[in-house]
Amino acid sequence: MTRIHGGFANRMYRLDTDQGSFAVKELNLDDRRMTYPVQDVFTFERAAFVAGIPMPEPISASHGTLVHRWVEGEKVPEAPVSAAYAFEIGEILARIHTLHSGWNPPPIQDHMPRNWSVLARQAKATGQPWADELASHVETFLTITNFVNTSGRPGPVVLTHRDIQPWNLLVQEGRPVVLDWELSGMLDLSSELGSTALCLAKGPGLDDIKPAIFRSVLDGYVAGSGALPPPGPHWFAYMISAWLAHTRWNILRCLAGVETTTGPGLALSHEAVRNGIRGLPDLFERLPELEALLLQD
Repeated sequence: MTRIHGGFANRMYRLDTDQGSFAVKELNLDDRRMTYPVQDVFTFERAAFVAGIPMPEPISASHGTLVHRWVEGEKVPEAPVSAAYAFEIGEILARIHTLHSGWNPPPIQDHMPRNWSVLARQAKATGQPWADELASHVETFLTITNFVNTSGRPGPVVLTHRDIQPWNLLVQEGRPVVLDWELSGMLDLSSELGSTALCLAKGPGLDDIKPAIFRSVLDGYVAGSGALPPPGPHWFAYMISAWLAHTRWNILRCLAGVETTTGPGLALSHEAVRNGIRGLPDLFERLPELEALLLQD
């Protein structure tokens, strides 16, 4: 097997055999933020693959390892995608939301801890390179946490991928291939649409948002017989919550200072922390601007 570097949660390998090539994912089970329902996700993936969703074929799933058939394709850069690509992603989401896999657990409730000042003091005491930046943003992070914890999620709730982002997509002959289904689960529809549409309509930051691309995702969803929920800031609550949780998780990894044998390396965790400390305040400050995207035709 050949290690494929770059994952921010698990570790990926390519296995070449006389029966073809496979993607073997070693799950980080040492410090996961939540229990991983491996068989539920695998059943959902199989249902999606059988229904014709463009994705790698799921081969097997065990407690700590996922295997899919390897798919060749071009990586999707962190930049606005084409309108046609965005439209097709919207259609794919609408098809995913009609699937029935027999999995109906309760929705995951995102309730973030508020101990940012404690984490900032620990970062200072342990000499973390981003400690001063975190300390200067503690009040902002408390405000963001309050927004996440109090934001209404009016529904409907759907069983879905939950993480359709550029780094979980390929381009194959100009069309999308959806990767990395392990975060699948129940999610408020507006959260799934808001996160997906925004991430496909922007670059690494928020200075190059293309409203037409954002709308293309939603137009594709409607064309795929999906119904759009009412607009509001809740469309972006899950995206902010997920990034906040990811930043906090990596802070804890950095505070421990241990190079673990699963999941991201320590250098990647430091990078994730810096990105979160710098990016989350900007994202939250621009929430009114993002809401305006929902009202544009």
